[in-house]
Amino acid sequence: MNPPPPRPRPTSTTPPPPSSRSTRVASTPSGPTRRLRRRAVAVASVLAASLIAIVSVAVGAGISGPDAGGPAAQGAAAESVATDAASAPTPSPTSMPTDVAPSENPTTSATPSASPTATPDSTTTPAPVGTALAALETLQIKGRAPKTGYDREGDFGNAWKDVDHNGCDTRNDVLARDLTEIATSGPCKVMTGILVSPYTGTTIDFVRGQGTSALVQIDHLVALSNAWQTGAQQLTQAQREALANDPLNLLAVDGHSNMQKGDGDAATWLPAQKSIRCSYVARQVSVKSVYGLWVTQAEHDAIERILDTCPTQKAYPATADLLPKV
Repeated sequence: MNPPPPRPRPTSTTPPPPSSRSTRVASTPSGPTRRLRRRAVAVASVLAASLIAIVSVAVGAGISGPDAGGPAAQGAAAESVATDAASAPTPSPTSMPTDVAPSENPTTSATPSASPTATPDSTTTPAPVGTALAALETLQIKGRAPKTGYDREGDFGNAWKDVDHNGCDTRNDVLARDLTEIATSGPCKVMTGILVSPYTGTTIDFVRGQGTSALVQIDHLVALSNAWQTGAQQLTQAQREALANDPLNLLAVDGHSNMQKGDGDAATWLPAQKSIRCSYVARQVSVKSVYGLWVTQAEHDAIERILDTCPTQKAYPATADLLPKV
């Protein structure tokens, strides 16, 4: 009988323990590693010192008073923070002082505070006495009254009366005043003449006759319909007839312009010839001032714009013989 074969010796899988030499080598840092650590500590110290300096400058600039401490106390605090920062890779945020009193003299904000803005004087300088602008300032501003009940002859009398009792009707008086080189029939009736229309500057040879008289017409600067709607309803019959025949309110003009104007005021119609506009609106203002009539807002503004270009334009005096008792 053969003896049993010998059992194989079990092989240990546990690695042999490291030698004492290798352990010492692994636990002891090499020269380059030590140098890197020293550099890291030095860099951390420099960064901490820089941070402390910045914090100290900021605190010193914005904080004052007995609670903040003097320079020595701030230096001691800086050293304490520097020591803590040197022993740790990151400076502790709690090293900043938190019990500092607010400054009694805070720094001025970069944003300027709002200061009161000077407002211009709301009062306007009155227009010189005697000017059309001054007369305009005295007129009431209101809306137009209804035209209801307006009757040219019933409210303002038959056309062209002899209100100044000189023996001539108003139309012939105005033709004799405004035309040149006139020829008359008798003491009053103007038969021919030459008119340079103030509204257009055109020259018209006036010849009295059925087909030619209308080339020259007499314009009411304040149209009677406009007067009716801006206060003439409150006038007496005599005052309205005086208004309709007042030479201050009458002007010989070319017939086309007169028809084009109708009963418009300065807001809706002005003479084509701009050089006459100042005197034109000045006469309108003067008539309305004399007879106590008002202007609409649009009319007032249109007149004011024109008179602003000629502020010394004088108002026209009332016709003494026709001055109404308004």
